This record gives sequence, C-alpha cells and structure tokens, in this order.
Amino acid sequence: MFFLFLFFRRDLSLTPISTLVLIAIKPMKKKTNFLLILSDEHQKYVSGCYGNAQNVTPSLDALAARGTRFSRAYTTCPICVPARASLATGKYVHEIGNWDNAFPYDGSERSWHHEVRDAGLTVDLIGKLHFRSEEDDNGFSQEHQPLHVVNGIGDPFGCLRQDPPVRFRREGINSAGEGDTTYQQYDVRNADKAIDWLDEHREDEQPWTLFLSLVCPHPPYKVKREYLDLFDPDKLPRPPQWKKENWPTHPHYEYMRKYFDATEQHTNDQIKNLIHAYYGLTRFLDDQIGRVLQQLEALGLDENTRIIYSTDHGECLSARGLFGKFTHYEESGGVPMILAGPDVPEGSVCDTPVSLLDVHATIYDSLGLDLPIHRNAQSLIELARQPERQRSVFGEYHALNSENGSFLLTDNRFKLIYHANQSPQLFDLSSDPDEINDLSENIKYKDTLDSMIVCLREICDPEAIDAQAKADQKALINRFGGEAEVRERGFFENSPVPGESPKFKS
Repeated sequence: MFFLFLFFRRDLSLTPISTLVLIAIKPMKKKTNFLLILSDEHQKYVSGCYGNAQNVTPSLDALAARGTRFSRAYTTCPICVPARASLATGKYVHEIGNWDNAFPYDGSERSWHHEVRDAGLTVDLIGKLHFRSEEDDNGFSQEHQPLHVVNGIGDPFGCLRQDPPVRFRREGINSAGEGDTTYQQYDVRNADKAIDWLDEHREDEQPWTLFLSLVCPHPPYKVKREYLDLFDPDKLPRPPQWKKENWPTHPHYEYMRKYFDATEQHTNDQIKNLIHAYYGLTRFLDDQIGRVLQQLEALGLDENTRIIYSTDHGECLSARGLFGKFTHYEESGGVPMILAGPDVPEGSVCDTPVSLLDVHATIYDSLGLDLPIHRNAQSLIELARQPERQRSVFGEYHALNSENGSFLLTDNRFKLIYHANQSPQLFDLSSDPDEINDLSENIKYKDTLDSMIVCLREICDPEAIDAQAKADQKALINRFGGEAEVRERGFFENSPVPGESPKFKS
C-alpha cells in the first residue's frame, strides 16, 4: 500500500497558476520479531496436526493451521545436551564434540544467540538450556530462570560405553500416572515469565528474539489429574513394535535394552498408564504454549512475529521395547516442526526433510542478518515454499547405553541408520512409515543402501567419529577420577529445576 500526499505550490516568478505536486511514500516495513519455542521429548505423533485423533495439542494445531508443518523433521541427536549444543551452534555434534550429557555447551563456540546479540538485538532465554552454566557467556542478552546441567558437569555415568552399569528405570516407568512434579511447576513459571516478557517488550523499536524452552513432556511420567481425565487410556494408540515378540533384534537395540533394564516387557497396564500420563503431560505443555501465544495475539504482536515450535528429540513410549529417546526411529529421532508468521504459507504441509540444524539459518533469515550458515542448513522460510524438494538430513548418537555410535541419513523416501562396526538398517518410509521392514539385506535395495552409505561418508567417517567420541569420553572419565569414581557418583534420571537438588542412583 502507498500513501498519496497532495499539496499546491505557487512559484510566483514563473506563473500565477498553482502547480500540483504528487509525492508517493511507501510505508516503512514492519519489524519482524522471532519466537522460538522448544519443548523436551515431544513425540511428534502425539500431536493432532501430525495425525493424532485425540485432542492433545489444540494450541499447536492452531499454530500449524496458520503456518507450515514440516512432516519430515529430525533432531541432530536424540538426547538432550548434544541436541541443544547443536541447535545453539548450527553444527553437527561430531563437529563440536558435545557427545553426550557430560559434554555441555559452554559458550566457547559461537552460537546464533551470540550473533543476534552482537548485531545489537535483544535475544533472551526463558527456561531450559542444558548448557554448562549461567556463568558462561552463552550469547544471550539475558537468561531467565535457566536450567543447566547438574553442577556444570552433567552425567559422566553415560560416558561408560563398554559394559556400562545397568540403569534401573522400571520404578519410574511402572509408577506412571497422577502427580504434580517440579517440571510442571517450572513450566508454569516459564510460561508466566514469557507472558510478562512479551508485555515488557511490546513497544521495542528493534526486533527481538525470545527463546522459550519448556521441559515437558520429559519424564517423570506424572501429571495432574485434570489432564489425565482428558483422555481415555484404553483409546490411546500404541507405538510400533511395542510387544516383545516384535522387538527388533539388531544388536544395537538389544544392547540398549540390556543396560536400560528393559529385556523383559512391562505389563500392558504399565505401558497403558505411562502412555496415558504422557498424553496428559503433552496436553499440559500445549496449554502453557497456548497461554503464551494468546498473550502474543492480545498484544498485537502475532502479525509481526515469526514462530518456530519444535523439540530437542522425541520419545519411544515403549516402541521397540524402549522408553525415553536414544534412537533414530521416527518416534525418537523425528521431531515436530511448525513455522508460522509473516510470509509463511498458511495451512501448508512441507514434506521436504528438515532438521534442528536449519533453525539458525531461519533466525538469521527472519531478522535480515547476513551471516554464515552451515553448509547443510537452509532457512525454513525458504523450505516452506519448497514442499517437495529433494533433500537429505543427518543425525548421530554417541551417548549412554550405546555400544557403538549410530548415524542417521534420510532423504525424501529412504532412511539409513548406520551403526559403526555393525550392520546397517534401511527403511522405505513411503511404504513402511512404522519402520518394521529392514531392507538392508534385500538385494533389490543394494544400490540404494550403497549410495546412501556413500552420501553418509561425504558428511563424516562413521568409524573414525565413533572412535573419537569414545576416546573423548574415556578421557573425561579419567578427569573425574576414573571409572570407579564415576560409578560411585551414580546417575540421576532427570536434571533438577533451578533450586532443586539431583537425586542420584547407583
């Protein structure tokens, strides 16, 4: 839209007749803010916009309806600390060496938050970071009630890769159900803070970036009764291969099940109760997001704010006999990804593969910052307009209870899961979205398997990266006094919220 201004000018030296002068002025372009909302351990299939028939995510569904949902989005690593370090730096885990939950980001590698702040713009954090410490320069203008790793150390217990101690987790799984937790209380505070923050910055002249990082639906698998009552546990779907007779027998997963105390299947009722609690936690999460988005709209900021919603990784929910994250299967390695706001196609679904690696490129693009991005990253704003582009994305895992590193490479149809020093897996996601039929031994798909392994090796040498991760983990264990000391220290299931102490187990 142009505004037209008219005024008359009389030039007495030339003519007594007034001259009409027209000046067209283009209105100033509105600033575009950026809101990044990250949850923790949200399985994409527990979302209405990803096909779930339960009314579990009405706020996220509404966000997807006014933006673009990415059907093939992936984490760069299916465990918290490495995924968040990768998200911060816009680099793969093997490029930065944040291998597991004992290698937290410490601010020494440039992050997108450093770049945005140093460009003179406000970039604030509210909630979970899982970095080393608030004392580090993590690149934010300000960190509000941040959750960092325990004592700046994290979980060295997970660095024990060969014959590790068994993590006895059955108690937390079998007791899933009703309960209030510090995680729910923390996320209420995070949403409250975000609501106040938006009000405080409603008149900012420069575009701002807010990173709201919520911790639910991460375990513990407990939620208030009001959320359990929203769902009939007998009507909630089960994930692929949840029954023991269908578990994949690849040695990588047998090793995981052994050291996660999961060689015996939990009872049907125990699994049902856990899934029920998880649905309640996800609805609780959605309510907190909804409160923040309602404030954004009430302040009139929704029209000039781009929003990304995603999570650091998914959740198995008993798929393949596992609970938690840790794998590259869709329920764990896949993540929800929604983009909305100015210039984003509305009510659209993009089938082009994307990943958390693309987030930094999106933020730079949205804020108009001409900064270097990773060679394999691209703005989601651009990709949203290319819904069927041929593309591959990459992920990796080098953390607890994995005998060898595992690597993901997926394109628009096939998924390769490459296990260092072990046999690979290959799935055709177009005909087998549940990843039941491993095609790696099928001669008809040999060329596909070989070509994908070649593409993987163009990104990294899996065996060399696996060896480097193990060497770094062994060195870290030695810095903490050796294996006996690390075993004696024990582990904790969930990182405590600010002001809470960890509960160690051995």
